[in-house]
Amino acid sequence: MLSLILSGCGSKSTSSSGEKTKTIKIANYFAKDHPQNVALREKFKPMVEKESGGTLKVQIYDNSTLGAEKEFYDGVRNGTIEMGIPGLIMQSDIEKMAVPEWPFLFKDYEHVKKVLNGPIGKELTEDLEKKHGVKPLAWSANGFRMFSSNKPVKTMKDFDGLRMRMPNIPNYIQLGKLLGMNVTPMPISEVFSALEQKVVDGQDNPIATLRASGWYEVQSDVLESNHMFSPNIYIINSKFYNSLSKKQQSVIEKASKEAADYEFDLMEKSYETDKKFLTKKGVKFHTPDGAFEKKMEEASKPMYDDFYKKYDWAEELVKKVKAEQ
Repeated sequence: MLSLILSGCGSKSTSSSGEKTKTIKIANYFAKDHPQNVALREKFKPMVEKESGGTLKVQIYDNSTLGAEKEFYDGVRNGTIEMGIPGLIMQSDIEKMAVPEWPFLFKDYEHVKKVLNGPIGKELTEDLEKKHGVKPLAWSANGFRMFSSNKPVKTMKDFDGLRMRMPNIPNYIQLGKLLGMNVTPMPISEVFSALEQKVVDGQDNPIATLRASGWYEVQSDVLESNHMFSPNIYIINSKFYNSLSKKQQSVIEKASKEAADYEFDLMEKSYETDKKFLTKKGVKFHTPDGAFEKKMEEASKPMYDDFYKKYDWAEELVKKVKAEQ
């Protein structure tokens, strides 16, 4: 099925104006009802199709239909998929793309938006097109990450030996270990079964993902740790983008920004609704006090020491980010 879907990428038909219609397949790993896909359905798709005069059609492939994050990101890079909304999987060789997920960096959503939608956000993405052949279009929100588990985590001691699923990204893995957990990296598509079969005790993600993916069925507790902010980014294959008319390019850029802003708003506003829903499903929430927060932040300090030694730009960039609060 996947090969049939991919073989149709870039397929063309004729619009009502007689111009060739191009199909944009846009891939992500989020569940259908996650704010990312709500924004794609309610904003991006109708805007692109209407404002392009029918010369562009949008097909949304959610829930890892076109592969896990690495697979669909590589698909956008090589042009078999036109667009995608990955996380920061590209950070392994575009180092500045890792910065938004450095631990305890952002204060709140306003701080995040100010940084990512301004000059710093452009600085972070400046090598993306040159190195990977994908054009960044807009930053969107995965949200502030929290630890869910099958037992309460209320102190640093409760992290000891906890088997935690985290993405296969070095900074995540290092943070988990510094907090005292046994980290098991795996794709998001495997998380439910791993929790259900008790291969892992917990995972970290914003609670919108916990709700949309149904993990509350196999988790009992959430620590409101806010230990990282995870953004997503709208990207488009550069060659495909350059094959479009100026009008089509403008339509895609405008729709990406409006959909991403809408998704940011949905994500921020959904927190209390999601928390209420999960509480009704029996999930217990634990808010860390100031002392616990400080201990978690102090545990992450060796990561910043490493960043500052490894990258000559890191300390100055962190100062710029924090100055935007």
